[in-house]
Amino acid sequence: MRRIALLFAFLASFLALPAMAQVMDVPGRAPPPSTTDTRNLWILDLSTGGRVTIWLRPDVAPKMVSRIKTLTREKFYDGLAFHRVIDGFMAQGGDPDGDGTGGSKLPNVEKEFNYLPHVRGAVAAARANDENSANSQFYIMLAPRLSLDKKYTVFGRVIDGMQYVDAIEKGEPPANPSRIVHAYVGSDNPPPYQAVAPVALPETVAPLPATTPRAKPTAAAPKRAQPKPAR
Repeated sequence: MRRIALLFAFLASFLALPAMAQVMDVPGRAPPPSTTDTRNLWILDLSTGGRVTIWLRPDVAPKMVSRIKTLTREKFYDGLAFHRVIDGFMAQGGDPDGDGTGGSKLPNVEKEFNYLPHVRGAVAAARANDENSANSQFYIMLAPRLSLDKKYTVFGRVIDGMQYVDAIEKGEPPANPSRIVHAYVGSDNPPPYQAVAPVALPETVAPLPATTPRAKPTAAAPKRAQPKPAR
């Protein structure tokens, strides 16, 4: 029993280590970039009050990392909400439609399933049932879920600011969703984080004019199946 307890203690301590402490050279495997290589740092300034730094892994998911950098430099992610956030599981964002059905105008990205585990802080590409349907959506793991390993493309890991990820509003969808204020590639010299200024309301609010209720439009067919990592 003591050996089993020691094994669980070791595994727990391993999963709690920062990403930089888990880098190991394996023969025949491309070496990962340094955690200080700004070309492979994804910076997310969140409305939850701070900056999140994600270590990108082009050594195992070059296509998805390239897509993330391209969309980031196009300011695609700026202002997008985390539309699906499950406490104790993950926070999903990157959908311009805000409902899990959307993506960028770029072609989908082929699967790059790899050995990176779905531990706390892991960042992976969301997709529909088609394994090659990843596009712009991603999710950040709030807790380990190793059953997802090699079923989704893990392309990075949070190495700083996880407390701001934990603070993302929960819900499917959240009543008041948290947002990506700005996204940057580290080598693009991002400015210092600036807190989101609250919107000032007027002291007196003029009454709204009377309106005639409009007919409720019929729901359109979804553009894309909900990209959900299995629970």
